Amino acid sequence: MTTASLEVSGLAYAYPDGHQALFGVDLTVDRGERVALLGPNGAGKTTLVLHLNGILTGGVGSVTVAGLPVARANLAEIRRRVGIVFQDPDDQLFMPTVREDVAFGPAAAGMRGPELEARVVSALNQVGMAKFADRPPHHLSFGQRRRVAVATVLAMEPEILVLDEPSSNLDPASRRELADILRSLDVTVLMVTHDLPYALELCPRAVILSEGVIAADGPTQELLSDEELMRAHRLELPFGFNPQSVSL
Repeated sequence: MTTASLEVSGLAYAYPDGHQALFGVDLTVDRGERVALLGPNGAGKTTLVLHLNGILTGGVGSVTVAGLPVARANLAEIRRRVGIVFQDPDDQLFMPTVREDVAFGPAAAGMRGPELEARVVSALNQVGMAKFADRPPHHLSFGQRRRVAVATVLAMEPEILVLDEPSSNLDPASRRELADILRSLDVTVLMVTHDLPYALELCPRAVILSEGVIAADGPTQELLSDEELMRAHRLELPFGFNPQSVSL
């Protein structure tokens, strides 16, 4: 039986100031699934994501990535397996060239020479950015920088790709190009987004997190079509957008 990419069991967490952000979250994501994590601001989405690679610890419950518990002894391996792509690519890109940015993670893990170069080329090919390898990241468009940020994570060959608002600030062409790339990847995807049409386009399954608990988990089209559910959790579709009109 294939091990799930992610298993969250009974996860509860309160910040040091006493604010309780999660109240017993259970979530299983199978290998290769693409799942949208939806919910209003303050629902606990960021708190949940920060538990996946051990940035936040000390709560109640457990998190397991590909069968490996998220615990201090496993943090180096967990952080290789859980690749987080931030909303702003400039938080992720800091080297003089695209090639050096993509090489940074594997090089820090000890990879050198032809093996490192092959890993960089492979990651850049996956996002269609190989011909920009020697360019400074700040000379690229925002959409291109986001694709390079995805490549920096893919270079670590992660188990799970966690994307924070991947469509934000993208023009329509860049948005479509990124969607095509994400669909082509052989990796588990957890996408945190307020862009509900993008969630529907890319993720067959969605989870709604609201007030620190999972309020709904099911086919994305089904959840987005439930007007009462959407209203209850402050989720709004763009004016005139009908989820049922989208053929999947």
